[in-house]
Amino acid sequence: MTHEDLRTLLDFHYWARDRMLDAVEPLTPEQFTRDLGSSFRSVRDTVAHIYAAEWIWHMRWRGTSPTALLPADQFPDVATIRRTWAEHERSVRALLIEFAELGEAGVARVMPYTLLSGVSSASPFWQMLQHVVNHASYHRGQVTTMLRQLGAAPAKSCDMITFYRERSPSG
Repeated sequence: MTHEDLRTLLDFHYWARDRMLDAVEPLTPEQFTRDLGSSFRSVRDTVAHIYAAEWIWHMRWRGTSPTALLPADQFPDVATIRRTWAEHERSVRALLIEFAELGEAGVARVMPYTLLSGVSSASPFWQMLQHVVNHASYHRGQVTTMLRQLGAAPAKSCDMITFYRERSPSG
């Protein structure tokens, strides 16, 4: 996978994140935190999980393996998570540029880390970044279901092909 491929994946990832947050924003505070019995109990907790997982991987890329996810209650509203995530996005994009400057070796570099369970592992950077994007896609689908359970409108299509179509000169 090339640097350009990874940049495109990140562009897609943050494009889809913004669509998800736009759909979540109209929720009332009660709807945002209502227990819907999903993998993560509420829309807020699911959105916070997507961000926290990305944060953990970024920390691993920087050489630190956190031992716990960030608590969901750190994000009382959509504005807080949107602002925090936008700041974090700049750090992730800067890291990708740093690795790209190392050429293929930077993108393919195998990086050691420790899972939350304490198990040691190592993976190529490109696989970890691809995982972050795929993981977020999975949980955005859960957010879509939760929005429908709340009677709220889901996000505009977050399909990758929609992203490509919108970015195409003929799109």
